[in-house]
Amino acid sequence: MVLSAAAPLTVMAGIAPLSIMLGGIGAPAGYLVAAAVMAVFAVGFVAMTKYVSRPGAFDAYVERGLGRRAGAGAGLLALLAYNGIQISGYAILGSSVGPVLRSLTGAGVHWAVPALSGVVVVWFLGYRGVEIGARVLGVLLAVEAVVLALVAGAIVVQGGAHGLSWDSFRPSHIWTGGMAAALTVCFGSFLGFESTAVYRAEARDPDRSVPRATLTALVFLGTFYTFVVWSIVQAFGPVQTVSVSVHNTREMYYIAAERYVGAWIADVMKVLIITSVLASALAFHNMVNRYIHSLAMQGLLPGALSRVHPRHRSPSVAGVCQSLLSAVVITGFAAAGSAPYRTMLIWLNTPGIIGVILLQAITALAVAVFFWRTPGLPRRRPVFAVALVSLVLMTGVTVVLVRYVDVLTGAGGATNAVLVGLVPTVLLLGFARPAPRSRS
Repeated sequence: MVLSAAAPLTVMAGIAPLSIMLGGIGAPAGYLVAAAVMAVFAVGFVAMTKYVSRPGAFDAYVERGLGRRAGAGAGLLALLAYNGIQISGYAILGSSVGPVLRSLTGAGVHWAVPALSGVVVVWFLGYRGVEIGARVLGVLLAVEAVVLALVAGAIVVQGGAHGLSWDSFRPSHIWTGGMAAALTVCFGSFLGFESTAVYRAEARDPDRSVPRATLTALVFLGTFYTFVVWSIVQAFGPVQTVSVSVHNTREMYYIAAERYVGAWIADVMKVLIITSVLASALAFHNMVNRYIHSLAMQGLLPGALSRVHPRHRSPSVAGVCQSLLSAVVITGFAAAGSAPYRTMLIWLNTPGIIGVILLQAITALAVAVFFWRTPGLPRRRPVFAVALVSLVLMTGVTVVLVRYVDVLTGAGGATNAVLVGLVPTVLLLGFARPAPRSRS
């Protein structure tokens, strides 16, 4: 679920070229930096897992460390952030299906049609429960990884454009003005790895499986992303890479795939982008549903949203509501004549990315406070120290994201102010609202 939420093929083929355009050939190191910072956060996150018994992720951790009001604010912000990320994926799906259909049949289709069809597919798989969803996502994820590894491997075996080079990891290419902006893309690529905790109630042994899944996902993503982006730099060479990323941003990976493997692999990748987005949408759909279920159990949302399907054990009412919300948002943007990529994706994804990173900073603070206030815990002082370091790092990342929000949006100052302002507004609204007693 977590690895599919990250959507490796979509991130690498659709978003990673932007990190190269901004950061130059040092972009692969940006993914290593992002993975290292996330790893510091993960240490405190997984250390606290055994002390958080109820379902939920950020809200449960923050409540345990900082109190119920802070937990309520974190829960509502998580709901905003993950809904934004999940629904924005349908914009990518809608705009990706059209070109594939035109190339195969010559017929076009409005982007909202495949987007709404995707909502139905995602709802059905989510309704059937986490095990069915995990099986489907497992297959799609394996195919994504194989295709990316095949292209990267072919580039390495053939020696790239001018021989293999490690220049991407030289300090002179890492400490550049554009790398700060590139990091906004790199950190956004890891969103969802922390979502293992929302499946706690459905795991056989959550005290072991949640930390294991979290760290495994993070190590895999960090290693895989760095290798694949480095291979693309080798595919075009240090001199030409940035130029290709600027002039052929959306086609960069397809060009490399066709050059080093064959035209057929580029066509396969274009089709798999569709399944990759669907897989990511399903993973985030399941995540949002479990947040809704958790908040309803805590009395922050209507109690009916906490109902679980008697057979599939999925939060079915939450799933229906989330799917209806997705359909309404898609229909609204389509009716307004908005471009799916330039408007819908940007407006929904930006507060989502900033919201999740800010929640990680707040969670790091909650971990530090919890371990400081609770004597006798194993590894109390080391975890406390790591949590403080994580707090500083994640706060810094949040500041960088806000500072370079125009890189994420490409929009004007007024639009950016609204998109960024949503994050603290929802957080404070949740904090200000008296938290009722749990229904659990």
